[in-house]
Amino acid sequence: MTGSALAEGLGEEQAALAAAARDFAREHLAPHAADWDRDKHFPLDVLRKAAEMGLGGVYAAEEHGGSELSRSDGVLVFEALATGCPSIAGYLSIHNMAAWMVDRYGDADQRARWLPGLCAMETPASYCLTEPGAGSDAAALAARAVPDGDGYRLDGVKQFISGAGASDLYLVMARTGGPGPGGVTAFVVERGDPGLSFGPNESKMGWNAQPTRQVVLDGVRLGPERRLGAEGQGFRIAMSGLDGGRLGIGACSLGGAQAALEAAVGYLADREAFGAKLIDSPALRFRLAEMETDLEAARALLWRAAAALDAGAPQATRLCAMAKRQATETGFAVADQALQLHGGYGYLSEYGIEKIVRDLRVHRILEGTNEIMNLIVARGLTGAA
Repeated sequence: MTGSALAEGLGEEQAALAAAARDFAREHLAPHAADWDRDKHFPLDVLRKAAEMGLGGVYAAEEHGGSELSRSDGVLVFEALATGCPSIAGYLSIHNMAAWMVDRYGDADQRARWLPGLCAMETPASYCLTEPGAGSDAAALAARAVPDGDGYRLDGVKQFISGAGASDLYLVMARTGGPGPGGVTAFVVERGDPGLSFGPNESKMGWNAQPTRQVVLDGVRLGPERRLGAEGQGFRIAMSGLDGGRLGIGACSLGGAQAALEAAVGYLADREAFGAKLIDSPALRFRLAEMETDLEAARALLWRAAAALDAGAPQATRLCAMAKRQATETGFAVADQALQLHGGYGYLSEYGIEKIVRDLRVHRILEGTNEIMNLIVARGLTGAA
């Protein structure tokens, strides 16, 4: 959001929080985003600077170094960060989803063991649900955790894992029981565990500033203290994490699109054609107005969903799915329009718009594809299983 828009509808503390995150994005993310994208550089040093502001444990308890903010606060933070780099903001959203899961479902010893490092970004985290043969049908995952003494032995492959190879902590969903969601259990795997390895860094359309690799589990032996929650509770843990993760990715889409829109306004104000400033064209002004209105409408739904999740409302999952779909579809469409308004210059990497478009495209796929978001909403409407 622009500086003036930040204050609208927000209390003083929330406006200050969003402004601080936008300042961080302007100083530490935006000037380097194009280089990180080109070089496939994952800036852990900058992520640790973000953690100094409390952004490594946005939702985690203060007793372990977290900021203990609400989901309504979180969407402001991630939108503001994404104005500097959607890829890095997106990883921070995923890391915070994992940290929240440890805080929410871990026992006292697990929280004391892992949360301080998570909140300080000394222990960056990855979320491991998707598999090569189980994408949208996550309950069909095949990675297994079989009894091994008083613990478990994990075998399987996770696919499209953000931060893999660079992260130190992996929240892994594996099957301990029969087919379906009731047979899944959550585990915490550390990077140094024997049997853990990673595939090559994927060559991607966007999100190049963070690595995406397979996570390979080959006889990884874990003690019982590495199980998060009870056996058979893993799928519910994974899905509850995704409610908040979907809000974060939706917010990142709006932040990237907002930056693209602001760049388009600046470009049209500077550019002349046929003897007049492009910004003076009524047709182009109307297009800008539509882009801004679409962003505000998606933002309103995102804020409503965040408030519902904060309140524990029964419709929260459905609203998070709606908001994720709407924000990611709108964000990509607005960024694409901003590129169009730049003409041929929008296609050049030096203007930064084509990177935003590439980064935002994947938001319509990750944290559950937008087709799955429609399925979740339809189930809520029809009562279907």
